[in-house]
Order: sequence, then structure tokens, then C-alpha cells
Amino acid sequence: MPTISLDKPALFEALGQDYTTEEFDELCFEFGIELDEDVRSQSPTVLRPVLRYSQTSTTERPAVNGKQEPAQLKIEIPANRYDMLCFEGMSLMLNIFRGKQTSPSYRLVPPPGGELEVLTCHESTSKVRPFVSGAILRNITFTQARYESFIALQDKLHQNLARQRTLVAIGTHDLDTLQGPFTYEAIPPEEIQFVPLNQTNSMNAVELMKFYENDKNLSRYLHIIKDSPVYPVILDANRTVCSMPPIINSNHSKISLKTKNVFIDITATDKTKAEIVNNILVTMFSQYTSEPFTVEPIEIKSAHNHQSRQVPDLTPRETQASISYINACCGLSLSAKEICTLLERMSHTASPSNASEDLIDVHIPPTRADVLHQADIMEDVAIAYGFNSLPRAFPNISGTVAQPLAINKLSDIVRLEAAMAGWSEVMPLILCSHAENFSHLNRVDDKKTAVVLANPKTAEYQVVRTSLLPGLLKTLRENKHHAIPIRIFEVSDVAFKAPHLERKSRNERHFAAAYLGKNSGFEIVHGLLDRVMLMLKSAFMTSEEGLEGKGVGESAYWISEVDDPTFLPGHAAQIHLRMGGKEQVIGVFGILHPSVLEKFELRYPVSTLEINVELFL
Repeated sequence: MPTISLDKPALFEALGQDYTTEEFDELCFEFGIELDEDVRSQSPTVLRPVLRYSQTSTTERPAVNGKQEPAQLKIEIPANRYDMLCFEGMSLMLNIFRGKQTSPSYRLVPPPGGELEVLTCHESTSKVRPFVSGAILRNITFTQARYESFIALQDKLHQNLARQRTLVAIGTHDLDTLQGPFTYEAIPPEEIQFVPLNQTNSMNAVELMKFYENDKNLSRYLHIIKDSPVYPVILDANRTVCSMPPIINSNHSKISLKTKNVFIDITATDKTKAEIVNNILVTMFSQYTSEPFTVEPIEIKSAHNHQSRQVPDLTPRETQASISYINACCGLSLSAKEICTLLERMSHTASPSNASEDLIDVHIPPTRADVLHQADIMEDVAIAYGFNSLPRAFPNISGTVAQPLAINKLSDIVRLEAAMAGWSEVMPLILCSHAENFSHLNRVDDKKTAVVLANPKTAEYQVVRTSLLPGLLKTLRENKHHAIPIRIFEVSDVAFKAPHLERKSRNERHFAAAYLGKNSGFEIVHGLLDRVMLMLKSAFMTSEEGLEGKGVGESAYWISEVDDPTFLPGHAAQIHLRMGGKEQVIGVFGILHPSVLEKFELRYPVSTLEINVELFL
């Protein structure tokens, strides 16, 4: 979860109350956040933990340039509470929770001239970052602390919700240095020319990307658009570059402490997240405008379909929640009025519904993007009521003794039997390279079997394995320095494409074993197979017995020669199982082909076994 550092004296001033470390730690716990550390200028003290699994620490704040730095509070917040990623949000939400302040009513106000600024989105942006949003904070007053908090919130949003700028990128500009209307275009990098933020020399986008290759901050974002034939860019009416998202803003429109009107551009690959980021940014800092909690909207026009919309949308979302559901989950018997009062402490506006006595109408503010379902409203009621105040009781439910899934129980039985036979269990990763899953095993990819990752980070993890053999053979390769023979096994899942299923894939539980030694070990692997099948109550029978149908119990298996390119010709066998009158192939074992050994860098012969254990259920 993200951790933010806040100025302790400033926060306590905003809250209108001084707290000891223990008292503020308790307040944080009640609100569902956690005080991670109290960094102060006084000598450190050891705290007594208050209903925690961890203990808040206190350390001393160092002096900088001969001056003592103000004390800091490091607070850990839930990953989905984007409204508390800055000083403004934290102080506002704590004041509302403590009943010192009501939830603000955010308003959209037109500009002085009455005509909205326009940002036109060109069709070319669909090739790289198709969505754009924005807003204007007019007549805002920055102090050094507010300015730093404004920049810090953008960084926090970039790292968390925006996923390192891959989903959303924020640009902020001094509106008085620009001339509307604005355009959002995607053009070849050679045609983009501007002075980057905090630089003095003008450069085109190609030169810019090379310039920042070794920059410790911006280099991690270059890959997002580097291979694109066109780069996104925000331009004003004079074709002055405002920003080249998601990399950097222009130095021309750089904001400062003297900036009074801030133009915000939001570009994204995810429209929903773009609007969430926009709402969070403007709601947190609209309190510093000349008319607090007011935001000037802009008009987004689409050049290719001539549609337009006004952003941001700060209208509270309307939903309903069941009173009986909330009371059942919390173990309470609250009335509709009591629940509405509690929700006000969590910045909601709620009232009893006219539709049903069991419903309440809830208006969710634009700051609370984390509230998606009825369960989230129930959680807010529980927080406002106090987790420590909720009644404690054992569930009045019988017959809920846990038991393992049948497939897991069967897997444990197979696992135990193999271990007792002297084989060592290994646990390789479920992902492997495409070559390891196919060409290294002399198998051909039919494009219909393996689940392939859309954008793998490395060539080592490209597909979800369809066999346990690659993992076993890589384990043997990395342990060649051990004494031979080596006997290893694995009981785990493989995956296959399944277009007919909702999730488009399915798992199978397999058992596989590999033997590496100076001789092939074929008979040793065969012996392990016999032991496992015996334990699974499947009797071995010859092909003659199978044909005649004599001496066959309820479950039986037999083997037959198979021509499999993974194995040495004439040294591989299919495993057939007859259970409940149904016959099917459940696996294969044999001596690996020399070319397979060479690709996995193994010098000694290897015999392997792999079966689908799910077929025994």
C-alpha cells in the first residue's frame, strides 16, 4: 500500500488539534489507515502497540542547512483511497470523519467570459493514447507547501492508479502563458519541437528521447511511446507545445508559485481512470481557488465524429444500499437514519429511500472512486461505527468443517507416495518461454493449445506451460553439479486454451517425474508409474487381457508403444486407463530424445513420466 509523508505541525493545525503519537495512531486505526512512522526532532521513544500487529516507530528528523526540519508523519493508506494521497485529502477526510467539517459541495463554474476552453482530440491519437480529459483551476493561490503537494499528488497518482504513466499521464500548465483553443494530436516525432521542462535548449522528440535515455526519473517512461510511429502532443492555438505525454511538459508553460490559472491535461489509454485522476486532482486543490471547491470545466471535442463532452463531471454518483444487508454484515440493528449519519462521516450524503423501507439512497462524492458496490458502503458504515465497537460472536452456523477439494486431496496422495518412493519434489514456475514449451521438446505449436502472454516482460516467460516437463528439465539443468542419479517430480497445474469457457482457458492437474543418471532409468520411471497407479487402485493388465476383457477390475491401465518426437524412437509408451467402462489416454513416459537433452543442456540420459491425475476423479 502507498505511504505518504505529511508535515506533522501543518496537519495538526489543519485538524485543529494536537495529538500525541499514540493518540494519532489510534485515530488512524479507527479511520482504516495506519501510522507507519513518526519522524520528529525530539528524542525517540518506544510506543506501546494499540490493537496492532505492527508497532509504530519514532525516529529523529535531521537538520538541513543548519535548520531543523519539521516533524513528519508517514502514513500508510489503502491502495484504492486515491483521495488521501496528499496533505489536502488526508486533512479533509479526517476532519469529515471527526465531524469537524461537512463534505464539500464541488461545483463547476463557467469562465469569466462565459465560453469554455476547447480541447480538440484528433483521430490520429487512437494509434497511441486515444483518450483525453482536463480542467482549469482558476484564481488558485500557491504557497511553497501547496505547490510541493500539488506536484507530489501527481507523482503518487502516476505511480499507483496510472500504473507508471502507462494508463494515465497528467500535464499541468500556466494557462496565462498559453492561448486556447487547444488540440490533442499524434504526429511524427521529427515534427515535434519544444524546450522540455527545466531545460534551455529546444529539441525535437527524437532528440528528446535520446537525451533522457539515462535520466534516472524519465528513462523508465520512454518505452511507453518509443516504438510508436507517432507521438502524442498537446498544442495551443499558436501550435506551441504544452506537453508530450506521457514523457514531459514544455518549459514554456511551466507552473510556479506565481501561477494563478492552471490548465490540466489528462491523456490516457483507459478513459475511466483518466476521469478518476482528473476528479481527484481538481477536487483536492480546488479548495485553494478564490471561490473554494469550484472548478472550471473544459469542452472536449472529437475531430473525427464531431462529438463533444464537458469535463470534469463532479456530479455525485447515486446508488442504493440495503439496510438489512449492512446490519447483517456488521452484526448491528441500526435504523436508516443512524446509517445515514454514519455515512456522513465517510463523506457520503445519504437519506432513507422512498422506494423501500429497507433501502437508503446514497450520493457518492467524486473523491470516492473506491466505492463501487454495496459492500463498500457497508465497509464505510463499519469504519464510522468503529471496528472495535462491533459485536463479537461466533457464527450461528453448523456443519462448516473445512475439507480439501477432491483434486487437492488426490494431489497430496500422489505427492506423498512419490516422496516416499525416494523422489524429490520441485516447484518450478508455471510460465516458460515459447521455445521451452514447444521446440525444445520437438513439439509444434498449433496456435490452439497454449495460453500466450500478450506482452511478456522477458523472453523467459511467454506462455503458460502445457506440460510439466520444461520445468523439470530446467531444474535438472540448474542442478547438474549435484551427484547423480537425480530423481525429481512435480504435482501441479498446466493450462490450455478453452474458447467455449467464460475465462477462455482451463487448468489440468498433472503429475510428472524425471530421472537423470548414467543409464536411461526407463525401468525406474516405469516402476514409479506402477507404484502410483497401484496406490490409485488401478491394476496393470497386458494388452491381451485388455482385448479379451479378462481379469479386469473396476479400474485398470496398460501401456502401448507410441511415436512421440519428444522421446527416443521405440523407447516411449502411452498410458491407457479404463475406469467406469471408459478408456482414455492419461499420459506418456519414455527416454528423452538426444536433441531435447541438447537444447536443455543435459549431458546424461533422462527418462520422464507425465500423467493427468484429474482423470482419476
